Amino acid sequence: MTQVVLVDAHDVAVVAMEKLTAHQAAGHLHRAISVFVFDNAGNVLRQQRADDKHLFRLLWANTACSHPQSGEEREAAGRRRLRGDGHRRSRGRVGTFTYLAEDAASGLVDHELDHVLIGHSNLDPPPDPTEVADWRRLSVAELRRQLTDDGTLFAPWLALALGCCCSDEVITHRPRGSQQCKRSVETLRA
Repeated sequence: MTQVVLVDAHDVAVVAMEKLTAHQAAGHLHRAISVFVFDNAGNVLRQQRADDKHLFRLLWANTACSHPQSGEEREAAGRRRLRGDGHRRSRGRVGTFTYLAEDAASGLVDHELDHVLIGHSNLDPPPDPTEVADWRRLSVAELRRQLTDDGTLFAPWLALALGCCCSDEVITHRPRGSQQCKRSVETLRA
């Protein structure tokens, strides 16, 4: 049984909870990581979430997402997740944000205090089919354009996470359905 770490608004751990339970009802605020991996040309590797994911199936997101386990540092969770996808290096945390989003397809709610991490790799990873349906490299400018053109193709946290890792500017994000996003970004420079 996979667990997530519930946290308060200041990212202080409160208790561990079963992952699916944490995403039910109004959603419980829990710790997460969003990783962006860049190649030598500055392109970002994005993933399309697998069809059998509980939340936001087949939507495009950052390179990798996960939840740190109890007692696990955020950067260590990022390295663990990247190794699972065949990447080698991460540079660390660049920012955090909090968001709340309901997935209309599953009825589950994602309420996360998300730590944004960046890494570097030129490898074409073999994606785990239980996590990733597809992946593509593209420039940050192209990803921003796609988010602005049709935000419904993307996971609700992607624009917020991209804003943390790639600039201080707010990136346009069109909420879909009953999704409510709030931006509370503390940018940390590595």
